[in-house]
Amino acid sequence: MNRIRLLLLPISWLYWLAIKVRNWLFDAGIAKSFEFDIPTICVGNLTVGGTGKTPHTDYLISLLKSEYKIALLSRGYGRKTKGFRIVEPTSTAAEVGDEPLQLKIKHPEVNCAVHEDRVNGVVELLATQPELEALVLDDAFQHRWIKAGLNILMVDYNRPIYKDFLLPAGNLRDSISEVKRANIVVVSKCPENITTDDQQRFISKINLNDTQQIYFTTYRYGVPKAIHNGSLELAPNPTKPVVALAGIANPGKFFNQVENQFNVVQKKAFADHHNFTVKEILSIFEATSKRMGKGFAVITTEKDAARIRTLPLSAEAMQKFYYLPLEVHFLNNEGNRFNRQILSYVRENKPNGNLHQEQGYY
Repeated sequence: MNRIRLLLLPISWLYWLAIKVRNWLFDAGIAKSFEFDIPTICVGNLTVGGTGKTPHTDYLISLLKSEYKIALLSRGYGRKTKGFRIVEPTSTAAEVGDEPLQLKIKHPEVNCAVHEDRVNGVVELLATQPELEALVLDDAFQHRWIKAGLNILMVDYNRPIYKDFLLPAGNLRDSISEVKRANIVVVSKCPENITTDDQQRFISKINLNDTQQIYFTTYRYGVPKAIHNGSLELAPNPTKPVVALAGIANPGKFFNQVENQFNVVQKKAFADHHNFTVKEILSIFEATSKRMGKGFAVITTEKDAARIRTLPLSAEAMQKFYYLPLEVHFLNNEGNRFNRQILSYVRENKPNGNLHQEQGYY
């Protein structure tokens, strides 16, 4: 344990005490949760940053939208606005947050909204869309004012929660004991060749009970698509000069994938949810143009593309930008089992839009 972590541990103990008291209040029924008569699926985590919530939420939306009228509700992390807002494909990340915007662009037919108050957000959604048949709550595992019918907890294989510490000494924003509230645990970002023994060791460390289900997933990347026109693709070419640009948590795998397909002349990493400016983008564009001429491209992530696409860039500059799509792949051939579990939950919980708990919200 490094010295800085040791110095921060007393603060982490105080944080642990605070969240223990908070969780006890909910577990004891002193603080009341709201429950809606509509299938509600929560996707969340215990770890700060980069556990794969957005790609797995994307997977859920793709699974459900063909059979049910669904909506996504997020707090809209990083937005500059407050209150309830419907996300439109023409919205900006500053208005609604980059992840809700990314999902709305990808699924324009799906209702999507943001609200920092999740309970009021659901109430507003059901008031405006009473025909909804299911809700997906993004990043709401710690938001215990809503009692979801199905909790999906994301865990990063490369940052095991059982080796981590609570904030600020570590990256955990809730106690590892809260794993018990998850119906499903998804271990994300696994290597394709993960062994059965490695999986069993991971499972043994997080102490699941017999009713909890666990799945292991990895990412598979597609061919880069143009930000300004998703039907245009950039064929992999080991001699094609590209700049790899990322404003996400833990971008290493993204950079590796771009390097496997192209000649990466520069890698630019920014903080997660970084709000790119025109000046930053033009600086990259102009500097690379001077060095490489006009034959280069800039490849970024799908989440970053949601922020970049609304910048007032020239057509010449925007045409250089591509994003690298990715999709979730379930290991052990368990994708169908996961799909059945999700679809069965939604099918067996008929919606009628009522709020069960009417007191205790403060």
